[in-house]
Amino acid sequence: MSAVDVKRPLLIVAAIRALRPKQWTKNAALLVPLLFAKSIFAQGLAVRALLGVGIFSLLASGVYVVNDWFDREKDRLHPEKRKRPIAAGHLPGPAAIGLVVLCWGVAGFGAWRLSTSFAAVLGGYLLLQALYTSFLKQMVLLDIMAIALGFILRVVAGAEAIDVVVSNWLFLCTLLGALFLGFAKRRAELSSLEDATAHRASLADYTVPLLDQMMSICAACIILAYGLYTVSKETVEHVGSDHLKFTVPFVVYGVFRYLFLVHKRGAGGAPEEVLLSDAPLLVDIALILGVAGWALYGG
Repeated sequence: MSAVDVKRPLLIVAAIRALRPKQWTKNAALLVPLLFAKSIFAQGLAVRALLGVGIFSLLASGVYVVNDWFDREKDRLHPEKRKRPIAAGHLPGPAAIGLVVLCWGVAGFGAWRLSTSFAAVLGGYLLLQALYTSFLKQMVLLDIMAIALGFILRVVAGAEAIDVVVSNWLFLCTLLGALFLGFAKRRAELSSLEDATAHRASLADYTVPLLDQMMSICAACIILAYGLYTVSKETVEHVGSDHLKFTVPFVVYGVFRYLFLVHKRGAGGAPEEVLLSDAPLLVDIALILGVAGWALYGG
């Protein structure tokens, strides 16, 4: 076997890892409008929503590759991020550029075919990521606000993919949830790195007690906002009952479980890994979806 034949599979593996497929779980946020608009069984809408998830995942993967290229030197100072293909030297520059062009080319074409408004939201997400990479990620609080806005754009993209309106409650709950995860991520970085500021300048302005306080505020607001959403007049009229309130205990448990994992297990640095690896949290998410499905479609 030639040297080229040996290297090719390794390059392909490195390219797949650079796409960060585990982080595609974040893009499940695009399915939230489909669920709460009671449109899962509407003809063709589930397919359009799933296509939207796939397209957005390709776009986001291209962003990850670009960010990893610009952050490669700082990532080499991080105990986990130094294993990323670009930081580790497994994915050279030309291959990284080709991967970005492929991801964004396919995503752009797919978005345009799906919906022009959906494509516009994806363009807004790209602009946000450019601003984040350029300077927002170095600015205290604004770095986490930018992350939260990225999740809001995911929800808006999911709504545009199936042409439904995003409710004000969904905007609020998404914002609070994303801020909560963002503060937990910064806390994990600050706690796990010997020289946190060498990895991210904004970490110099954070402290663990400050992040704990902001996480607590967000956790309380998430529970309050979601609870009020489930019993609000417009929600009860839309659902046809007040049965959605039965998801509240599971949401409360999910928030508290995540806080437990952050404080007692040092989790939070990679939310997607927490969601995929913690069995009680996985069961809780399944219960939330099951009870919400019953309330929306069978209650």
